[in-house]
Amino acid sequence: MARFLEDDVLTHSDPATGLPVGPRAARAAVADATSEDLLAHVLASLDDDKAEEVVQIDLRGRSDMADYMVICSGRSSRQVAAISEKLVDRLKADLGRLCKIEGKETGDWVLIDAGDVIVHVFRPEVREFYQLEKMWRPGGHMGVRED
Repeated sequence: MARFLEDDVLTHSDPATGLPVGPRAARAAVADATSEDLLAHVLASLDDDKAEEVVQIDLRGRSDMADYMVICSGRSSRQVAAISEKLVDRLKADLGRLCKIEGKETGDWVLIDAGDVIVHVFRPEVREFYQLEKMWRPGGHMGVRED
């Protein structure tokens, strides 16, 4: 007669979502995801939700706050909020990553701190106004503009 250990079967559920949770060993391996794995999950989620003008910026060696920054746009406040909410939900479900999120209530500019990856989701007009990618891209200028 075969013996099953609790870690080998789907006998428990996530208290937060009520969804079945896989074997503990598999979840532990996913929790150790690299910043590149996290970035890939972020980009896949943004693509699934039709985020526009997605830009990724490598911050390694330039900033201690994260390894990557991702900037994208949604067509409306509602889409910006939905993109952000689904991203946070997917990172929690897929990688066990709890993210901090700011700005979802207004839907103009949502900041998602996923640890090694910082994500900015903008409405196009707000993105144009702040021009974050110009500030953070290699060769961009951080600070006061000289005219």
